[in-house]
Amino acid sequence: MSKTKTQVARATCPDCEERILVQGPARIGQKVNCPNCDAELEVIAVDPVELDWVYDDYDGEEDEDEDEV
Repeated sequence: MSKTKTQVARATCPDCEERILVQGPARIGQKVNCPNCDAELEVIAVDPVELDWVYDDYDGEEDEDEDEV
């Protein structure tokens, strides 16, 4: 029976500053949720692991309907 090591990285939530365990190996673009504030985050650096908010792709269109007067 072989034992496997589970890789875990620690990072800080940019919203509430709670310590978050990222199941590893951490990779850029990996999505995680903060268990404290439920912020949707992604890994932006791996050495050391850094998190930032997930940003939706901007398609160049405004959210408001410009046809309304």
